[in-house]
Amino acid sequence: MATLRSARSAYVEYRQTSRAGMRQVLGSHTLERYEATSLFRIFEHNVIPGLLQTEDYTQAMLAFWFAFLQAPDDMDEAVAVRTARQAVLCRPTKRFEIVLEEQALRTWFGTSTTMTEQLQHLLECMRLPNVSVGVIPLMHRRSGVPSSGFWVFDDELAALEVPTAGIEVTRPAEIALYIRLFDHMRGQARHGASARSIVQRVLEETQATSEQP
Repeated sequence: MATLRSARSAYVEYRQTSRAGMRQVLGSHTLERYEATSLFRIFEHNVIPGLLQTEDYTQAMLAFWFAFLQAPDDMDEAVAVRTARQAVLCRPTKRFEIVLEEQALRTWFGTSTTMTEQLQHLLECMRLPNVSVGVIPLMHRRSGVPSSGFWVFDDELAALEVPTAGIEVTRPAEIALYIRLFDHMRGQARHGASARSIVQRVLEETQATSEQP
C-alpha cells in the first residue's frame, strides 16, 4: 500500500491540473523547486528546455497543449509563470548541465522568426559561466538513447513528462540511475565551440529555409 501511495503521488495528471489553466501545469517545474535546487541536470531530445526558451517559443509550443488538454485560455499567465523561472539562470550559486539532441534544435515551433530568435537566445545562454550546454549531433553512432527527456534536481528528484502527466522519481537508487544515464548522454555530446557550431549551423539553415505553409 505504501508503494501504491508513493506511485500515485509521483504521477500527476495534466488533465486535472489544467482545469484551472495551463499556468497550473508545471509538475516538478515550480519556482520553489528551482529556487531550492543548486545543480540542474537536464536532458532534452526534442525541445529546447523551458529555462532557455524565448516567450514566443514557449507560446507556440503551449498552443497545442491548450487544445489537447482542453484547458481554459490563460496563455499570458502560463507564459509569464514559465518565464519567471528563468531568473535562476543569473544566480552564480546555481549550475546548469544541459544535454540536447540536435533534433531539439530542429523541432520547429511558430514562425521562422520565432525559431531564429530562439536559437540566437540559446547561443547567448551558452555564454553564461554557470551554464554548460552539450549537443549530440544527429549523425552520431549511438549505443543507446533515453525514451524521453528528463531533469535531475540536485540528487533529490528526477522528473520526466509523458503526454498526459508529470512523473517524479524520489527513490535514491533510481535517481542515481538517472544521473548515470545523464552522464552517459553527456559523454556523447559535443561541448564548447563544437556545440556552438552545431547551433550556429542550424540557425543558418533556419534563416535560409523559407517557412512552409
